[in-house]
Amino acid sequence: MTKAGFKRLSSIAAGFRGRKIAVFGDLMLDRYIKGSVKRISPEAPVPVVRVTSESAVCGGSANVAVNLSTLGASAVLISVAGRDAAAEEVSGLLLAAGVSPDALVRDAAFRTIEKTRVIAEHQQVVRFDREHPALLGHAARKAALAALEAALKGGCEALILSDYGKGLLEPATIRSAMALAAKRGVPVFVDPKVEHFQLYRGASCITPNTLEAFGGMRLTHRDGQEAAELLGRDIMRRLALKSLLITQGEHGMTLFTRKGSAITPNHIPTLAREVYDVTGAGDTVISVLALTWASGAAPEEAALAANFAAGIVVGKLGTASVTVEELLDSAKSWIKTA
Repeated sequence: MTKAGFKRLSSIAAGFRGRKIAVFGDLMLDRYIKGSVKRISPEAPVPVVRVTSESAVCGGSANVAVNLSTLGASAVLISVAGRDAAAEEVSGLLLAAGVSPDALVRDAAFRTIEKTRVIAEHQQVVRFDREHPALLGHAARKAALAALEAALKGGCEALILSDYGKGLLEPATIRSAMALAAKRGVPVFVDPKVEHFQLYRGASCITPNTLEAFGGMRLTHRDGQEAAELLGRDIMRRLALKSLLITQGEHGMTLFTRKGSAITPNHIPTLAREVYDVTGAGDTVISVLALTWASGAAPEEAALAANFAAGIVVGKLGTASVTVEELLDSAKSWIKTA
């Protein structure tokens, strides 16, 4: 990034505040049990974790909404939660982060998804999940789509589909959500699940990682930038996307854009830093990409901002978000190391 590019990013970021973005997808509650390990259990060959703290944060689409709010945007979260203690906890966490839970559909037959991670010495020891996505019924999906339609009519400037494969985003719901956005000319950004990959035809941008991109096209994974670029061009053509951002872990990310019939890849290397935890990094990428785009950035500028943000959150332990100040500081670091 040049100094002129940094000035441009600063100007775009100044427009984040109050910008209205809809988030539609699977929410969950992420719990963290942290402690230390000093010995192996005599009962089984597993570590004994001496617990020192417990905490909970928003996960899934709720984390996307929190990321947007942390950057100053007005996130409208539409999802389904149960009528249980976990749902109340998520609602409280959302309110504390500046996100209204009013558009959440509450379904007594559905259990709010919980993921609990046990972490010791900065390493995840085990994760256990409580979820029953099959219990999410048609009436709840229909109510969520009605809430999404109201949000789009209410002036949302972009729609993020946060697909964790937990029941809300199934084929009929995906088609309906994208049609609602298309009707109002609202750009759609998707963090896709492999099994739904090819349903996101015509989206403004989808953000799969390398494994999801190959899996979504039913292809065997291949390493290397050349393979990624061949794959990206194929995805762009087959899904008629406006753009595509393939995230590649420590190798950065590659943005594909089109001008007429020409598809151009633009590789963005990662800024070297220590990686503590990749949990929630995809949520940060999609939120920053959509918000920056909706704030007037070109796709290349939005992808670069998302890359800066991803580099920040992987340096934090657990599900995390990024502030505007952190984003701009990361951009400054890029200038210094370029």
